[in-house]
Amino acid sequence: MKRLLSLLWLTAILAGPCFASRALTDEMGRKVVVPDHPHRVISLMPSVTDTVFALGAGDDVVGISDYTKYPAAALTKPSVGDLIKPSIETILALHPDLVIGYQPAGPMEVTDQLERVGIPVFLVRHNALHGIAGIMHSVETIGQALNRTPQADALVHSLQRRVDAVRARTKDLPAPRVFMPIWYDPITTIGKNAFITEVIEAAGGRSVTDDLTSEWPQISMEVVLERAPDALLLVRGGKTTLQVLQDRPGWSSMTAIKARRAYYVDDRINFASPAAIDALEDLSKQFHP
Repeated sequence: MKRLLSLLWLTAILAGPCFASRALTDEMGRKVVVPDHPHRVISLMPSVTDTVFALGAGDDVVGISDYTKYPAAALTKPSVGDLIKPSIETILALHPDLVIGYQPAGPMEVTDQLERVGIPVFLVRHNALHGIAGIMHSVETIGQALNRTPQADALVHSLQRRVDAVRARTKDLPAPRVFMPIWYDPITTIGKNAFITEVIEAAGGRSVTDDLTSEWPQISMEVVLERAPDALLLVRGGKTTLQVLQDRPGWSSMTAIKARRAYYVDDRINFASPAAIDALEDLSKQFHP
């Protein structure tokens, strides 16, 4: 505790408002004063890290959060801990001039602690709740925070062009009806408001559970069988595999499993960031070779 208090005191002295001169509004509607040119950035969310690197600011990143996977270059950076309660002591020891996090569902303890010692915290929304449009919006706002608006505009244009190209290519083609089992006991899948459901649709397919209002609904085997998917959609390298499912009670009676029909999507589909567009393109090529 004494070490943490000392770091807080030292950071407050060193940081202060001297390096911050641009007033921005983050995605929570908060006014945040950020540096003209941030060069010691800490990202508290894997999707934010991917976006920062996609904007060409990877060299300015001094810390990331746990569970970061993309891009590979980000894994050379030290982690400050998990997404909900990162280590304040580790963050302060890295002397950031900007921390980019995400809108918390509960109290904003981490944000409050950092801002009390003069470290600006720019918050973005959880993009998985706002779909592909949410990715584009956060690219723009993170670009503003990093003072890289031209790069953000170019990246959004490139990402949108890629999405539009996939939609145009698959527009008049029959959409394979897929079922994506996130877990098998209880059976958990993707609903209408899940980010992955939109990616499947944009790739030229259709989730057979796209009418369920819950983001991650739990359903019975009877419901799965009634919807009779053409194929399963599985995460490549994930724990839910055809072999695992066909050995579970009830699953072997599914036509898609009997025929061993499955598409495999890269786990980048779980990251609501520019990496997800790579997964979208890969999935589209499988749906419509």
